[in-house]
Amino acid sequence: MTSVHFNPGLDSKEVNGSSGIREEAEVQIDDGKEETDHPDTTFHNVRKMMTPFVMSFGFRVFGLVLIILDIILVIVDLSLSHKNRDVRRALEAVSLVISFFFLVDVLLRVYVEEFKVYFRSRLNVVDACIVVITLVVTMIYAFSDLSGASLIPRVVTFLRALRILILVRIFRLASQKKELEKVTRRMVSENKRRYQKDGFDLDLTYVTERVIAMSFPSSGKQALYRNPIREVARFLDTKHPDHYKVFNLCSEKGYDPKFFHYRVERVMIDDHNVPSLQDLLHFTACVRDWMAADPRNVIAIHCKGGKGRTGTMVCTWLIDSDQFESAQESLDYFGERRTDKSRSSKFQGVETPSQSRYVGYYEIMKNQFKRQLPPPKSLRIKSIRIHSIAGVGKSDGTDLKLKILQSRDLVFRCDCSTLENCAVFPDVGSNAVVLSLKDAPVLNGDIKLMFESSAGLPKGYEDCPFYFWFNTAFVENYRLFLSREELDNPHKAKTWNLYKEDFGVTLSFTDP
Repeated sequence: MTSVHFNPGLDSKEVNGSSGIREEAEVQIDDGKEETDHPDTTFHNVRKMMTPFVMSFGFRVFGLVLIILDIILVIVDLSLSHKNRDVRRALEAVSLVISFFFLVDVLLRVYVEEFKVYFRSRLNVVDACIVVITLVVTMIYAFSDLSGASLIPRVVTFLRALRILILVRIFRLASQKKELEKVTRRMVSENKRRYQKDGFDLDLTYVTERVIAMSFPSSGKQALYRNPIREVARFLDTKHPDHYKVFNLCSEKGYDPKFFHYRVERVMIDDHNVPSLQDLLHFTACVRDWMAADPRNVIAIHCKGGKGRTGTMVCTWLIDSDQFESAQESLDYFGERRTDKSRSSKFQGVETPSQSRYVGYYEIMKNQFKRQLPPPKSLRIKSIRIHSIAGVGKSDGTDLKLKILQSRDLVFRCDCSTLENCAVFPDVGSNAVVLSLKDAPVLNGDIKLMFESSAGLPKGYEDCPFYFWFNTAFVENYRLFLSREELDNPHKAKTWNLYKEDFGVTLSFTDP
């Protein structure tokens, strides 16, 4: 359990019929780790250091390759005649080394996972038995002197038959396959906080007692590296039987809702993009009704990786339910809960600026517009000023192309190299360029601007150098300035050798 400080708000469970505690409190949240009280000893410190190596993808693949190799060696050995004694002895020696490696492998896994945890799995018990049996058989076969065995044909026959028993190692592939899948899922989820106790190992995090963030519940090949949908269903049915609702935020794919007893809601959001304001309001209203129906009810929210789109919607609920007053506080909290800092400090929260911006929009809608859409505002983009353009593409904007989408529909495009629908005015003294749009459409609502380049600018999300979303209702004084850190793709530190500190975009608007 982890103790966190926040206002439980509408997310808290009712106590004695009350509506929950409304003041900041220390709340115990299941962090998905086995409760251990290990002393700070050399034994446990060494185990902590060895665990990443023993459970690594490379180590598991190496073991898988050795199993296949050893099976091949046994088959070759059995096919050789008695005259090939030197070759057979070489094969036996290699097989013996492999057998000892597998014994060490099992002992290391018992060491890092702990005895009770390792042998809790029947597959692990069978695996350990196979390793010990095949090692004994290999030793008997390798160290038995058969020089005079021609006098005792039955001994030869028995030992060769015993050698065949090593082929049961093929059943160990099932254990290795399971371990490889587990390691692959952990590798794909990076340092997101996982639920790893009570027989589960899922990319799944309790953000609050009643809000779960997770990656996509997958089937088929995708289940090899993401949460298997049946395991997710087993988890929810075990932990929250008949009291959970799943929210799928992926516009790109779905699944049969029967796995979750048809308690599945879809919110169509494209990957690395934002929900509409209407989607935000519909989502929070749906969650509000579900949470109020029973204090035991929980929600499980996912997109593909359970980070960007998931974090956006989780944070809007944290604001809506009065658990946080500001968008930034909710974003910081989600990132803190979703990130397992014991593995890495890499941030696993909402990191796309447009998604964070829309969480901020919801804060305004809740506080200023009483959970209603803001008054619509129709505007036309007059010009776009790109600051600190030196070193970006051709440094004069002539390599840029612009697309404008309203919701998901393309409504305008221009090409700065041919001056199609635009004019380009370099401002060398200010290290900037101004794009003046011709016949720009009237815009209203959720707007997306995508910039492409013919000069080989590196592409990121959305297969373009940079883009961003905004809503016209929140534009003030006919101007919108977005700094480097507020633009999608240039916000990443790895791009800052290209996009300098003063890089940014200013949109100037006029009335329709």
